[in-house]
Amino acid sequence: MTKINLSVAIATYNEEHNIKDFLDNLNWVPQIILVDGQSTDQTVSVAKKYKNVKVISTTNKPIFHINKQIAIDACTNDWILQLDADERVSPKLKTEIIETINRPTENNGYWIKRKNYFLGYFLTKGGQYPDPVIRLFKKGKGKLACLSVHEQVEIDGRVGELKNDLYHYADISFSRYLQRNNRYTSLMADDFIQKKIPISIPSFLKYFFIMPTYWFLTTFFRHKGFVDKFPGFVFSWYSSLRFPIAYIKYWELKKTKKTIDLKNDWN
Repeated sequence: MTKINLSVAIATYNEEHNIKDFLDNLNWVPQIILVDGQSTDQTVSVAKKYKNVKVISTTNKPIFHINKQIAIDACTNDWILQLDADERVSPKLKTEIIETINRPTENNGYWIKRKNYFLGYFLTKGGQYPDPVIRLFKKGKGKLACLSVHEQVEIDGRVGELKNDLYHYADISFSRYLQRNNRYTSLMADDFIQKKIPISIPSFLKYFFIMPTYWFLTTFFRHKGFVDKFPGFVFSWYSSLRFPIAYIKYWELKKTKKTIDLKNDWN
């Protein structure tokens, strides 16, 4: 039998709707390190039923990557696959990962292509495919800076590329997409605060017109989002709206007397 010297690192918060399918998809992995940020649902109780899962409980950090890094640090096998609860390893990717970690290589990490599910469809264009992410790496050779929600794992050394796909089910419904969009625009508003973006006519024009127009034209036309038909249009249109939405939240924080908590009031 082929040895699988692999650990999976995952951070969770209220992933009851995902966690069983996620863990069932990884029944071939000998060690899964799950760092949970005080979930209030059944995430932890479900995870503890699996023999290959070790649960570490901690607080729910503002930057979720902090908990991901805790999981990475706790892994004990030679190779680490960092995943999110809404991702699934395709059968072909599973075979490729096992083959990759069992042969000599000078690469310390690997890019993996993701297929993103949106409106019942895997997007193929619009900058949403191949959507490469660094997720497979040797222990001690990969880390997260823990500064941004969209950052990649930083690899010390050479990075290769795997051929097969990781399935990403972040947006199983449009309502779920709007919830995530709400969270990301709150993080963007907080980033505006840290960067001390001026509230002015130039910044208003930038975030209400220039950035949304640029994003829509880039994703829908330059990156051929139109190939994905209606789902491609909706994705390009709504993702471009994150700029004015974040600016409105920022304006509200700066100009009103209301005390707003990013997590409790907007998420």
